[in-house]
Amino acid sequence: MDNARYQKQILFSEIGEDGQQALRTSRVLLVGCGALGCVLADAMARAGVGHLRIVDRDYVELSNLQRQMLFTEDDVTDHLPKAVCAANRLSRVNSSIEIEPIVADADFTNVRRFAKDVDLILDGTDNFEVRYLINDLSLDTGIPWIFTGCTGSHGQMMPIFPGQTACLRCLMTNPPPTGTTETCDTAGVLGPAISVIASLQAATALKILVHRKSESGMTTTCNVPLKLTIVDVWGGTFRQMDVSKLRESSECPACQGGERLWLEGSQTSGSTILCGRNAVQVSPVEKLRLSPEALAARLKTAGSVTSNPFLVRVVLSDSELEMTVFPDGRAIVKGTEDPAIARAAYSRYIGT
Repeated sequence: MDNARYQKQILFSEIGEDGQQALRTSRVLLVGCGALGCVLADAMARAGVGHLRIVDRDYVELSNLQRQMLFTEDDVTDHLPKAVCAANRLSRVNSSIEIEPIVADADFTNVRRFAKDVDLILDGTDNFEVRYLINDLSLDTGIPWIFTGCTGSHGQMMPIFPGQTACLRCLMTNPPPTGTTETCDTAGVLGPAISVIASLQAATALKILVHRKSESGMTTTCNVPLKLTIVDVWGGTFRQMDVSKLRESSECPACQGGERLWLEGSQTSGSTILCGRNAVQVSPVEKLRLSPEALAARLKTAGSVTSNPFLVRVVLSDSELEMTVFPDGRAIVKGTEDPAIARAAYSRYIGT
């Protein structure tokens, strides 16, 4: 291992050479590579985490550049998936680690495979359905994860050690009903808020990875503060809520009752409104294997088509909709927030 690269990090007494070696042998799953995920991916790669698996379902758009630090205008022009762009960028930052980009929507059919052999799961998502899925997965596998979210100028973060600490459902039994909480559609989001809360998440991740194993080989809480951290960068406030006793005092259906509603697929939908995008994601019941080249040829009569090895984009000539289709059959229909309209367009041009 080239310690010269990590000299300043090794000099930090809480890491040292042993901690750096622990990072080198660590494997991390990052779910979501938008604003939060970009900060996390960059921090993990530069710190020397040995294997970084990045799962993201989306592609780079111009509006991302205000806060998603790994992407450039060239990525927008090339219509490239975020996971691929992030891996390309970070491989030039640190060529000594393994970066595995996966262009996919994490759901109950594939998330176990994505989490295989990892030591930690990082939440870089922007929706609660995936967070509850990760929470179920964590409880079922014993892999710790860090919940993080950000809207407006506010960010929140909480480390979760399955079987030892409160989980997401201890904090919120069910996702908040649609329309009852702020989203990036209604409140926007500040780049500095993303950077602050994601940096706190990254620091917590490094602490877990450096000290992740006890003598018995089990993942430990590593003296990580078991608190929900809430920051407001505009108001300049920082709060922490002690949730260490929440698991014992709650009747959590997941921790105490063993429910895995999201992991078993009973709490999922075939369409998802994408935050701040005026777009809906439509997913087939079963994953497909489409050829981008063949699909592009088939869609030429439907409108203006562009494609690359990762996706096909068509601007439909009979509507104001733009559809981006991925090889697994998943599509992002832009120009509407009505799932029924999106599903109708999908059915017409891709199939049922």
